[in-house]
Amino acid sequence: MRKLTYFIACSIDGFIGDPEGDASSMLRFVDEEFVSFLKEEYPETMPTQGRLAFGMDDLPNKRFDTIIQGRSSYDLALKEGITSPYAHLREYVASRTLTESPDPNVEIVADDLLGKVRALKAEDGPLGIYLCGGARIAGELMDEVDEIVIKTYPLVYGSGMPMFRSGFAVTEFALESVRGLNNGVVVRTYGRKR
Repeated sequence: MRKLTYFIACSIDGFIGDPEGDASSMLRFVDEEFVSFLKEEYPETMPTQGRLAFGMDDLPNKRFDTIIQGRSSYDLALKEGITSPYAHLREYVASRTLTESPDPNVEIVADDLLGKVRALKAEDGPLGIYLCGGARIAGELMDEVDEIVIKTYPLVYGSGMPMFRSGFAVTEFALESVRGLNNGVVVRTYGRKR
């Protein structure tokens, strides 16, 4: 069974962006050490354009071969004219409003996202599935999330878009690792307790 990993950036107080989802204030922490960390551990989580810019385009995928993202996350790339932001992965976009994919590498999942994720997890293969965001699909898929990797930036938002937008439910995870970077970013990995 392949793992679904929610790999997400957030503020100290647990927000992945401002109330509209804008997380551009976190970009200043993408420094040389942070990029080195991504190269070593998670090169496939960098969008294809970023991989090219940082000389990572020849690195093999280490943890994931598939990405699932919400429409709002995908729209960030579309606004830049990029129709396949993670061309090095199989791309799925969860959207009830986007009726047709603008790129042959991107499959739109309009309904039964849960069924699609369960089918992807049931596939054979050594690499997992990267849940990119956002809050709504993370909340919708909470029962299927096997691992959470949280990149916590040294910022407090006060309010904004939470990591999970869902009803109240206590779900337990176990801390597996913590890595601190010199710029104040802390990367914590949690595994699902089942």
